[in-house]
Amino acid sequence: MQFSESWLRTFVNPALSSAELAHLLTMAGLEVEAMEAAAPAFTGVVVAEIVSVAAHPDADRLRVCQVDAGDGAIRQIVCGAPNATAGLKAPCALPDAVLPGDFKIKVAKVRGVESFGMLCSARELGISEDAAGLMALPVDAPTGQSIRDYLDLDDCLHTLKLTPNRADCLSLVGIAREVAALTGASLTLPQIPEVAFTAPQTRAVRLQARVACPRYCGRIVSGVDAKAPTPEWMRRRLLRSGLRSVSALVDITNYVMLTLGQPLHAFDNARLSGDIHVRMARTDEKLLLLNGQEITLTDDILVIADAADAQAMAGVMGGEKSAITLETTEVFLESAFFAPAAIVGRARRHNFSSDASHRYERGVDWRNCANALEYASALIMDICGGAAGRVTDAVAEEHLPKRPVVRLRPPRLAKILGTPFRAAEITEFLTRLALPFTRESTDFLVTPPSYRFDIEIEEDLIEEIARVHGYENLPAPEPKGQLAMLPQPESRRALARLRQQIADRGFQEVINYAFVPEEQERDFAANATPVRLANPIASQLAVLRSSLLGGLIDNLVTNLKRKQSRVRLFELGRSFAYAGDGYQQPWRLAILAYGAQLPEGWGRETRKVDFFDLKGDVESLFAPAELSFVCSEHPALHPGRAASIQLAGQTVGYIGELHPQWVQKYELPAAPVVCELELEALTSRTLPVYTEVSRFQPAIRDLAVLVDQALPLGDILRGMKQHAPEQVCDIQLFDLYQGKGIPKGRKSLAFRIVMQDTQRTLSDADIDLAVAGITAYLERHFQARLRT
Repeated sequence: MQFSESWLRTFVNPALSSAELAHLLTMAGLEVEAMEAAAPAFTGVVVAEIVSVAAHPDADRLRVCQVDAGDGAIRQIVCGAPNATAGLKAPCALPDAVLPGDFKIKVAKVRGVESFGMLCSARELGISEDAAGLMALPVDAPTGQSIRDYLDLDDCLHTLKLTPNRADCLSLVGIAREVAALTGASLTLPQIPEVAFTAPQTRAVRLQARVACPRYCGRIVSGVDAKAPTPEWMRRRLLRSGLRSVSALVDITNYVMLTLGQPLHAFDNARLSGDIHVRMARTDEKLLLLNGQEITLTDDILVIADAADAQAMAGVMGGEKSAITLETTEVFLESAFFAPAAIVGRARRHNFSSDASHRYERGVDWRNCANALEYASALIMDICGGAAGRVTDAVAEEHLPKRPVVRLRPPRLAKILGTPFRAAEITEFLTRLALPFTRESTDFLVTPPSYRFDIEIEEDLIEEIARVHGYENLPAPEPKGQLAMLPQPESRRALARLRQQIADRGFQEVINYAFVPEEQERDFAANATPVRLANPIASQLAVLRSSLLGGLIDNLVTNLKRKQSRVRLFELGRSFAYAGDGYQQPWRLAILAYGAQLPEGWGRETRKVDFFDLKGDVESLFAPAELSFVCSEHPALHPGRAASIQLAGQTVGYIGELHPQWVQKYELPAAPVVCELELEALTSRTLPVYTEVSRFQPAIRDLAVLVDQALPLGDILRGMKQHAPEQVCDIQLFDLYQGKGIPKGRKSLAFRIVMQDTQRTLSDADIDLAVAGITAYLERHFQARLRT
């Protein structure tokens, strides 16, 4: 919405500069997105009259003009404009004047004839692009007056970026109401005379779509002169509001729309037949619009029709068939209220928009229809002449917008805005906003006016109070609250500490969307029934993840495309799955390692990271608890190179190489090693228990046994530790051998057994007895035999 500040100040004139006015409107929610001057800066240009014109003695295209610039003297000016004639009034730049572009006017000789100034075109003053000749001014223009004052060129043009709920500010009167409310300045509304009907012509209106159009006002004005020129002041205001002048009748309807916010339409009454029918279009009905576009109507489009066919797309654009022309002598003026739901989207459907549809889609003041009609009628009769007929006002009262009372509670106002307001202050604000109200105890019962469609609930009134009071005047106290240290149980490991521990081992944390492609769920979790999103942010991210591995694989692919040869990543996040009638959302930790085991360096050999590297990382996270790794299968992992991770007999995760099928599908050069763990198992830990430190030296014995090659070492070690005597404090494998001297299908395991007592030094008999017990256990349960 663009408007002229000087036009606005005819309604309300606060003691504010243009910049201050723009800031005020912006802070009140009517954002001023642009400000520009009506004309560029220039000085020394006045209204002048050409007294006489003579041919230049040395140039066919130049004329020597005698000019009266209002200073009591006739000055000679050489001019080449084709319209320079005696009696013409035009802008004259006097000597020492400065025109746009820092162009300075001096006394000079033009082809041997002295020229004491310059007669100007509109383009030379930067007012428009018209350079066909001198800028012709009205004959009553006062000679000698500054052209800036005469044409109001010091005006400022403001462009508002209005939100859709403030349709009441799509007019000069609406903006003036806002400025008056914000500043307390007096408001002067345009005087709208009641036009006496002196012509007998009327046209009946039939509301067939009463919900879509609950009010329609129409009037015939006959005997008009459509060729009458539009007054300069009206043309200027229209131009500075972003509308071009078309003809007097069209300009008047646009001027009333800009002034009052009520769109109007003028039909050539001679081209209409019978009554006016406000109805829904018939399927496949055709209409040629004023913009030259022929559209095929559908039954959800509201039209204005006569007895024959559709004449206008209601609230959007008129039809060419009944358009006014310079030959029109009788017009039918329309001023109606169309429900926003009946107009919204109809113009965009046909790839165009109009000022009328822009307003009707947001809502116009249904009480203003008759006023706008009277205003337009008066202007037409003043400018184009004619006689007005009686107004036809068709109303469906039951379908007009209702304005229910909205209750404003001062305590609620204080709670929302953070500061209390006295009843007298609230009364003043509501009065300045022209919001009628009554009192009920301490509450205010406000009835929104018909032009304020945006006031429906209490919060809307609170916003109005805040706007008028000034957002910058609301207090901004520092937040205060009781702070306390939250307990951190020693039996729980903090997530921050866990993250740091993983990062210390060379991994980098990533954060991925919980929304994943359904294909990813099938690949890495074999999940045929993932949790689906009702409204996904993207069509490909339609389900919630039940595994974190897919996100890490995507991260790996991204890093490989960027030539990162060594990638170590982890993610802490929720996974999602159905649980009966509800959902479960456990936290998990996923880790990925790819590339070299260590960063490249001159002092060490480079090798690929493998299962055992990541296994060691996982064991370090659970330490001092001991884990078991049991060979198992997982849909994301390589068969035979994957294991379940068990803690105290419970499965807490999986570890292994990525399945070759997914390595090939995701175009990975090699398989990464991955694992996924239940976070609950990681964050729970056993409290440390004091044990006495022995003062006696330990006894160490080595035990080498032959066992079946298929036996897992973990099972053997766990059994040895569980059945060892209490003097045995540690058992570790230090050698594995298969080869010469070892029977086929067997392997040699060498264990180092450490024994110690806290009360005495162990004797040889004690040591031999303990080793014998361990050996017997191995022979019974694993069919082991001593290696000799």
